[in-house]
Amino acid sequence: MILDWLLPTLIATLILLAGIGAIRRANLWRAGQAEKVDILAGLMAMPKRYLHDLHHVVERDKYMSRTHVATGGGFVLAMVLVVLVHLLEINSQILAWLLLAALVMMFCGAVFVFKRRLNPPSRLSKGPWMRLPKSLLTFSLTFFILTLPAAGILPDSFGLGEMGQILLGLVFGVLVLLSLGEMLFGMTWGGPMKHAFAGALHLAFHRRPERFGGGRSTGLKPADLGGDSHGVAKPEDFKWNQLLGFDACVQCGRCEAMCPAFAAGQPLNPKKLIQDMVVGLAGGTDEKYAGSAYPNVEVGKAVGSPTQVITEGLVSADTLWSCTTCRACVEECPMMIEHVDAIVDMRRFLTLEKGDTPNKGAEILENIIATDNPNGYAPGSRTHWAADQNLSVMKDVKKVDVLFWVSDGAFDMRSQRILRAFVKLLKAAKVDVAILGDEERDSGDVARRLGDDATFQSLAKRNLATLSQYEFNTIVTTDPHAFHCLRNEYQDFDEQGALQEVEVLHHTTFLNRLMEQGKLSVAEFMGGKVTYHDPCYLGRYNGEYESPRALLSGLGIEVAEMERSGYRSRCCGGGGGAPITDIPGERRIADMRMEEVVATGAELVAVGCQQCTAMLEGVVEPRPQVRDIAEIMADQLVEGAA
Repeated sequence: MILDWLLPTLIATLILLAGIGAIRRANLWRAGQAEKVDILAGLMAMPKRYLHDLHHVVERDKYMSRTHVATGGGFVLAMVLVVLVHLLEINSQILAWLLLAALVMMFCGAVFVFKRRLNPPSRLSKGPWMRLPKSLLTFSLTFFILTLPAAGILPDSFGLGEMGQILLGLVFGVLVLLSLGEMLFGMTWGGPMKHAFAGALHLAFHRRPERFGGGRSTGLKPADLGGDSHGVAKPEDFKWNQLLGFDACVQCGRCEAMCPAFAAGQPLNPKKLIQDMVVGLAGGTDEKYAGSAYPNVEVGKAVGSPTQVITEGLVSADTLWSCTTCRACVEECPMMIEHVDAIVDMRRFLTLEKGDTPNKGAEILENIIATDNPNGYAPGSRTHWAADQNLSVMKDVKKVDVLFWVSDGAFDMRSQRILRAFVKLLKAAKVDVAILGDEERDSGDVARRLGDDATFQSLAKRNLATLSQYEFNTIVTTDPHAFHCLRNEYQDFDEQGALQEVEVLHHTTFLNRLMEQGKLSVAEFMGGKVTYHDPCYLGRYNGEYESPRALLSGLGIEVAEMERSGYRSRCCGGGGGAPITDIPGERRIADMRMEEVVATGAELVAVGCQQCTAMLEGVVEPRPQVRDIAEIMADQLVEGAA
């Protein structure tokens, strides 16, 4: 029968072509910069990362999670058995029956893929992705029928005469070529199944392996300063495993659905950005891109290559400056792609090499360099807010239990109310606390998000030198951005061990501990309905969702949760230097967030970030009141009762 030689020939040819494609694709990734990875350990860890860590994110969409398990799991198992049964022609009915079972599993999954593609959500890319369910169904059905004789269900040669066998062989040859070609050839040469190949290797050689196994890794990696150039100008300037990560994108659009800048009509769509990076690494244009565009930007005109400057034809600088670094895209990505790392890498080139930070960016960076704070206030005025607070200063006491990192709220009259409220609570709990006073400098958060890693590293080292002179067990701050820098990003520069064995806490975490220890007593809040806004740099960056809610619960408040809360909270629009670069869109992100507050019917929105407070209070009234949790607690404090 013609299939006796045609089928193994087609399978062997497509596997060979897939292997050639894999080498070709790997060479594209190797154009990137060196990054040391443990290849063997990564490959060994990959199955667990795929089956456990990845599905922890995929599981949020249960329909697709179960569909992918059936389709992907069925295909992998079926492909192994296809090789054994139809390529190596191992004569075993057990293997044939196992292959039939795997194909049935894959077929069931493919049916649900097909149903999803009948009326796909707008965030899903179309184009070649629309043919994928047909290819999956064709593969499973074709090989199911071809395996029936091997399983003993049908006679060899299907009981057909010579002419029937030829016709059947030709028909199935075409079906095998189309479906198996999609599965294998397309996997390494650029079809929708590319994510299966690149995605598996991306998990094995992920740039942040500490994210797996329930870990967390959110601090930006330091820029290497002093070389010929800084940041990422061209695709080949990315690390090789970053390029691999871009190729792993499945174009599911979950990042797009969560991106506040995209929703606000600013020229950013994280899915399109990653696909533009793929165009950059492979060379060509974006004319075949079949997903949502950047708002108000036409598709088809972006051109790139591994050696071409990205912002000169592939991606506009405004796209990079639109990002609030809220990390919603990274949190939502089922392939664990690091969009924010890539954006800041490219911002570093614009800021450090070209000095091209838009709007007030250059002025803010100059202020930080000259005065150690973004708005250029006289450094000596940092402690004016505390003139009547009778707070200890570290250079006087040298040693305390808790160091209160005041941050740049010290210069802002609205934020000073939050600081005073927190100090009132600390005093009521009789905490042994002090501030750095005029020795404290900006944490460097804004400089780093704007791409000025030189200024950030300078500030970090100077702050660490100051901290190393004193003894304390805990640092606490009301600013989630400073909290994130101190907790996750200063360690790369802490040569003196200033923060070793020091616990860095956000004030809501610290206050919650005081409440649990019975050191604070508060009266029940009677002020009406309350909702809570999760700050990005407290929640998604540091995983703190519970302490703020526990404090509100301790006040007798049943939080009216917004549609987007917890790890899916919407950004206030104030992070990543976005208010400084101020890229225009169709709406303000803070306005959208306040609409979600209003939808709960709350009269008060509780926050735990001075920046969020400023952004939400910037929404035109009438709107609910905005208050920090420390302010709400201070008003309800029962002094002398604890």
